Amino acid sequence: MANGNIVESRAGFEAKTPPRANWFSDLQFHWDATITVRKTGVKITLKELTAGELSKFFVYLGVLLVQAAGVRLSGKRRYKVWFTPDRPRPWYVVWSAATLAGVKFVRNEKDADAVFWFEDVTVGLPPRVSTHQVLNAGVPDISKSRVAEAFGRVAGYPFLIDPARHEGQAVEKSEGNGTHDGRLVDCPTAPIAGKSYQRFIDSSDGVTAYDYRTTIINRLPRCVLVKTKPAVDRFSIHNVTVKYRELDEVFSCDEIDLLRRFAQEMQLDWGAFDVLRDRASGKIYVVDVNKTDTGPAVDLSLGDREKLKRTIGGGFRELIAQHAKR
Repeated sequence: MANGNIVESRAGFEAKTPPRANWFSDLQFHWDATITVRKTGVKITLKELTAGELSKFFVYLGVLLVQAAGVRLSGKRRYKVWFTPDRPRPWYVVWSAATLAGVKFVRNEKDADAVFWFEDVTVGLPPRVSTHQVLNAGVPDISKSRVAEAFGRVAGYPFLIDPARHEGQAVEKSEGNGTHDGRLVDCPTAPIAGKSYQRFIDSSDGVTAYDYRTTIINRLPRCVLVKTKPAVDRFSIHNVTVKYRELDEVFSCDEIDLLRRFAQEMQLDWGAFDVLRDRASGKIYVVDVNKTDTGPAVDLSLGDREKLKRTIGGGFRELIAQHAKR
């Protein structure tokens, strides 16, 4: 699933999340076996979502719902969360986390212990809520240029470039998040409106490309999904392998601190970073910030999937408990 186009939400709206008939009301199905996400306009084809991936997702969903029922029957406090203006669906990681945490989804701030701005857009404006601190309200812009500029400032080694002046290869991709349309271009070249240009970060060993999807909870890095794919197909949405790893298995102490400082800079209460390690310099780069990340990855082993569920479920409960006290 995609993470949204650049869509500017209405300024300072104060609206209740409208009820919808079911999850599938968010999607428009076409006779050519494609799907359009109504919110973002992104079109999903069999290239982005295969039948095998879909079947794995429904197996994952069934197991999660059984586990969530056990949490609800455990007697633990059920925190109430208002997601606004949209309610996350099962293909978003935060839905899995909230469900595993035993959270009750409510329709307004008066009934809520915590309020979470959830809108699958790249640029938007959070709601005004006088009674609560709104989670993720500090992340109104996750466009590629904004992310690259902010990371370069925090890390001290910029990678956003001017394609008309840069010499050598660069990566050209849409500013919108989740478009998966990156490609290599030779510079200097004239920039195209709506595109972002970054230094080419070769995250491969020459054969396999590595992508470190790093989960952020309460502005802290928590775990990593190491994704691999052929280097020649590095911009593909499909992975060959996905493995769960603890932070210190992938990053040094200084790198973990850098990711923490960047999460603070972006004010990301919940989401994920896409991190690449440059083959030549060894430095890490955050190339994407996802505040409405999708998953968990269906290609995880059963054991890794359970580790991830414990991390996100427990982490989300801690996040809501901390903010509910306020």
